[in-house]
Amino acid sequence: MIQRIQSLWLALAVGCMALCFLFPVAEYHFVMPSTNQHVEARLDMVAHHDDAMFEQIQNMAPVINYSQDASGFHTWPLVVVCLLVAVVAAVCIFLYRNRVRQMRLVALAFILNVVFVFLLFFWAVDAYGKELMRVMAGSDLEVSWFVGAYAPIVSLVFLILAHRGIKKDEEKVRAADRLR
Repeated sequence: MIQRIQSLWLALAVGCMALCFLFPVAEYHFVMPSTNQHVEARLDMVAHHDDAMFEQIQNMAPVINYSQDASGFHTWPLVVVCLLVAVVAAVCIFLYRNRVRQMRLVALAFILNVVFVFLLFFWAVDAYGKELMRVMAGSDLEVSWFVGAYAPIVSLVFLILAHRGIKKDEEKVRAADRLR
């Protein structure tokens, strides 16, 4: 039955992975040492292009928006893994007739989500920060976290809850089969 609680957990996990595309992961703040201008840069799953960045620097704007697209930093590995987690979790919702396969795919989604979190924090956030430090040499970098960083962690919790629910259902079915 699709009305089981684990279907809700799986749908919430898919929703959390979708939030990664809607909200930024992190925002970096630093001061350019030569002009004392404040620079803000965002790390998004999908880079946004901002042509006005160099005009802002030349016009001595107090706050400059540094474009992720201008840095040449690509997040396509994150996008691919995020989409894989969301698709596998969405497919698991409709595999309610084969609980063993559903449990295996939820475990696969969990492992992919762990890989995504690892890539997000230890590759993307760190590499983009280093790229910004290289471009803006000599400035102190401050990082602020946003919903895009927390959503995959919440998704891990939902996947664990879904796996537990599927496992309980399988145990109930096996116990009922033993009684017959």
